[in-house]
Amino acid sequence: MNLKLLTLLLCLAVSALDAAAAFRAGIAVRNVTPDPLLPVSGGVGPSAPVTRKAGDLNVRALVFEQDGTRVAIVSADFLGFPAQLGNRVRAAVKDIPAENILIGATHTHSAPDCYGFPDGKGGTSADPKYLEMVCTRMAEAINEAVAKLQPAKLKIATGEAKGKIAYNYYAPQLYDPRCSVIQALDASGKPFATLVNYAVHPEVIGNDAGILSPDLIGPLYDQIAAKGGGTGIFMNGAQGGMITADNRRENGEAGTWDECQRIGTLLADEALRIVAAAPEQASPKLSCHARPLTFLVDSPLMRALLKALPGGTAATDGKLTTQLNLINIGNAQILTIPGEALPNIGYYLKRKMRGEHNLLFGLTNDAFGYILTKEDFNSFKRYEYVSRTSLGEQTGEILVNESLKFVKESPTPETLLTK
Repeated sequence: MNLKLLTLLLCLAVSALDAAAAFRAGIAVRNVTPDPLLPVSGGVGPSAPVTRKAGDLNVRALVFEQDGTRVAIVSADFLGFPAQLGNRVRAAVKDIPAENILIGATHTHSAPDCYGFPDGKGGTSADPKYLEMVCTRMAEAINEAVAKLQPAKLKIATGEAKGKIAYNYYAPQLYDPRCSVIQALDASGKPFATLVNYAVHPEVIGNDAGILSPDLIGPLYDQIAAKGGGTGIFMNGAQGGMITADNRRENGEAGTWDECQRIGTLLADEALRIVAAAPEQASPKLSCHARPLTFLVDSPLMRALLKALPGGTAATDGKLTTQLNLINIGNAQILTIPGEALPNIGYYLKRKMRGEHNLLFGLTNDAFGYILTKEDFNSFKRYEYVSRTSLGEQTGEILVNESLKFVKESPTPETLLTK
C-alpha cells in the first residue's frame, strides 16, 4: 500500500478514535405546567386546590457522553417522581440504556401529585392524562439533549453556600451547607449547563397557599441563565428531617414568591461563585453503574400506602426493590438516594465516597419517604413524623451498607482519570 495513503488512513483512524472518546454534553428543557391548573401535593393525603401560578414547572435533562457511555440526569419540578412513571420515560428513550437514566425530583410542595395519594374519599387527585403528558415531555427533553450533544469541558467544584438559604427545622445548625456544582463549557469556554446539587426542601410557598409553583427552584434557574451559567438543572441532596428553606422572619415564616426569588437567586449566585475558579477538565472520564437495592417495609402506614397507590410499587413479602446508581465523572462521584435521607447519613456517605467531589442525588429513581438510622428511628419525639413516613427501622442501615459496598466495588474517579 502507498505509504502516504497508509499514513492518511492511520490518521483518520486515530481521529475517529479520539472523536469517539471525546467528552460531550447536551441539555434540554420542557415546560410541564398544567393548563388548566391542577391541585398540588405536599405529601401523603389529599391535594390542595390552586387558583394561580407563580413560575412554571419544568423537566430538565442533562446528558453526558464519553467513550461510548451515555448518562442522562433528569430533574422534575415535583414532590417526587416514582419509578413506575420513570420507567415509562426510559422506555421512550432509545439512545441511552434505561439503567443510565437517573430521574430525580426537586421536591417542590406546590406541584401536582405524581403518586396518586389517596384523597380519603376513595379516589385520588392525580390526573392520568397530565402524567402521560409529563412522561412524554420528559422523554422529549432527554432525546433533545442527546441530539444537542456537543464537545464539552467540565468545571466541578464544592463549597459552602453562604447566606440565608437553608436550615434544619428540627435542629437549626445540623444541616449540610455544602453546594456541589458541575458546569459544562462549550468549545469557546462559555458555560451552557450548570448542575447544582444542594440539600433543601423547596417549600417556601407550600401546598396550602393556592399557588402552583416550582418554588425557589424557578428563580434559581432564572438567575443561572441571567448570570451566564447557561441552562440550570437542580438535583436535591440529603434533605430529610427537616432541611428546609430558611424563610424565617421575626414575625414568622415568609411564604411568598418574593421569598422564593430571594432564596433561589442567592443559591444560584453562590453556586456560580463556587464553580467560578474551578479548573477546566478537558477530557473527563465517565462511567455509570447500576444495581438493585432492596428495602424491608416494616411501616404499616407505608405498606398500606404502597398497596393503595394506583399503578405503584406494592411491597412484596414485606420488601421492595429500586435502582441505585453510581456515576464517576471527572474527579467527582455521584450516588443516588431513593428518598429523603437525613443529613447525618448524607455526611457519612459523602465522607466514605471516593471522589474529590462527592454528590448525593436524593429523591432519585424513586422517593420512598424519609431515610434515617436505626438509632434515630422512633427515638425522639421530634422524629415521630419522619419515623412514621419511613419504610422502617432498617432503611438507613440498608442504604448505607449497600451504598458503601457499591462504592468499594466500583472504579474510583482517580482510576478513571489516569486511564
